[in-house]
Amino acid sequence: MVESCNTNMSLAVDAFVQTNQQRFLDELFEFLRIPSISTLPEHEPDLQRAAQFVADRLQAAGLEHVEVIDTDRHPLVYADWLHAPGKPTVLCYGHYDVQPPDPLELWRTPPFEPTVRDGNVYGRGAADDKGQMYTHIKAVEALLAAHSTLPVNVKFLIEGEEEVGGASIAQYVPLHTEKLRADVALISDTSLYAEGIPTLCIGLRGLIYTEVECTATARDLHSGLYGGAAPNAVFALIELLSKAKDSNGVIQIPGFYDEVKPPAAAELESWHSLPFDEQQFLNHEVGSTALVGEPGYSVLERVWARPTLEVHGIAGGFTGAGAKTVIPAKATAKVSFRLVPEQNPERVIERWREFLATNTPQGTRIELRVLSASPAILVNPDHPAIGVAQKVFSDQFGRPTVLTRSGGSIPIVGEFARHLRIPTVLMGFGLPDDGLHSPNEKFKLENFYQGILTIAHFLEEYGA
Repeated sequence: MVESCNTNMSLAVDAFVQTNQQRFLDELFEFLRIPSISTLPEHEPDLQRAAQFVADRLQAAGLEHVEVIDTDRHPLVYADWLHAPGKPTVLCYGHYDVQPPDPLELWRTPPFEPTVRDGNVYGRGAADDKGQMYTHIKAVEALLAAHSTLPVNVKFLIEGEEEVGGASIAQYVPLHTEKLRADVALISDTSLYAEGIPTLCIGLRGLIYTEVECTATARDLHSGLYGGAAPNAVFALIELLSKAKDSNGVIQIPGFYDEVKPPAAAELESWHSLPFDEQQFLNHEVGSTALVGEPGYSVLERVWARPTLEVHGIAGGFTGAGAKTVIPAKATAKVSFRLVPEQNPERVIERWREFLATNTPQGTRIELRVLSASPAILVNPDHPAIGVAQKVFSDQFGRPTVLTRSGGSIPIVGEFARHLRIPTVLMGFGLPDDGLHSPNEKFKLENFYQGILTIAHFLEEYGA
């Protein structure tokens, strides 16, 4: 009887989603047209507008206690529906902010004028994370429209600073643990392993983002008059950074690998069974002549389960057209670390600081600024919610769900684990080639609708 009831509920939800597909897409287009670029101050009004859009859609879906919460930077949006006594509570998270669209000339269509092409929605934020986050709102709307009730209690917490470190939500969560109390968090901000393969991500690397500033002289100097005697800030910074990682990609900071633990044998075995084509990865995703990284580890191990050090940019000296013979007085590098489970961010930062101090080139001063730091996270694959998610994902896509890790970072997962003591179900519907943070970002239209249904049925099954 229970199975029959659940089947009828699912059919009603499916019918509602099918009937409202065009409306859902129109709403998503309206959302994507808002240039909510969190890193640029001139887009502050757009971020306010995006937050209000989310609040309005939550209200329209049937959520209660909807509020736009002011912060020191960009607003948070909260809502809930808590009328399922004795049932689990699911905390749905997402973000409405996006990355800058540059370089604009590489977009086939304008980044904030969403377009459907070849079965994909193209536009900044389509997959990261407006389109995926919107599946949660529409799933709840479908359940309430079909049944006037929900099978679980739900809470929503949506932020506008994920792309710039998430400082406001990191401050909010530990101060509102009772308000946010839940049994599990649900996030759709990851990808399927490959098209058509249902995928649950159970591990994320942590992230430390730093700026390293080198000061060499009081001012820029004439290279003819002072070259050969005065220290050069750009070259000193290059010298310093080159010592931090060798040509094989092995990080040279003393003690850096002390807490690094390998994945379990069963996890490694499951990765080896995935349909991974290294040549296709090189040609179609990386677009280089060769892959790099630590010897002795597979590509999936290197991007999912090994820590990294990357230099994102170096600024200093003269870079304009023509010639200007100066010795730069200052130079700055953006440097990040991706961490794996059990690596302590504070300990890594201290080791980085000690390495810089020990290897500072002669005649220069080095300043380290830490912009953000969050630990890696590993979700227990035996948690009941993971089991439910695996089943629902498999049912919707018609093939077994695979468990993977991601090389990326979602800092809020660590905050939920630390302060709310709950695991996170990372149920994403993007694809590896969606172009996150790149020109021509896309989200497969079929995955948008499939995502709504999968989330709705996950909530049904978890409540049952």
